[in-house]
Amino acid sequence: MIHVWRRDNFLISTDPALLNLEKIQELLSTSYWDPNRPIALTRRAIEHSLVFGVYNGERQIGFARLVTDYTFFGYLCDVMIDDEYRGQGLGKWLIASILSHPELQGVRRWLLITRDAHGLYQQFGFTGLDEPERYMQLMRTAAPANGLVLPPTSIPEE
Repeated sequence: MIHVWRRDNFLISTDPALLNLEKIQELLSTSYWDPNRPIALTRRAIEHSLVFGVYNGERQIGFARLVTDYTFFGYLCDVMIDDEYRGQGLGKWLIASILSHPELQGVRRWLLITRDAHGLYQQFGFTGLDEPERYMQLMRTAAPANGLVLPPTSIPEE
């Protein structure tokens, strides 16, 4: 189900059909976390995420996506507002909209990674990890440019 939030001339929508992939790539190209992401990877990520587009009229000016099972876990990522529109509270409104999404009210654990926006997320109750020693990650090398095939992970022998 598509959800919409409105504020003045601004709109946030979960409708993937409204997204401007080229604008999302432009925003990513100025990000510190993935400025060289191939467009095929962005497209694939969008297809497998709950997306939130931010619009001024029909012009896309922001984006965020959530990888979630809608029950236990949500990973918030690619949160971006166009530089031209920063300072208007749109990032805060975007996070508030995501957290108020009706289908996400039962999600227990939310996770995100940020280098520079801790203050924004703390306003919504995000904190550092209580027990970082319990968390692990697997980082694979960069995917091929087409973004569609990764080599299989080998299974350790016993």
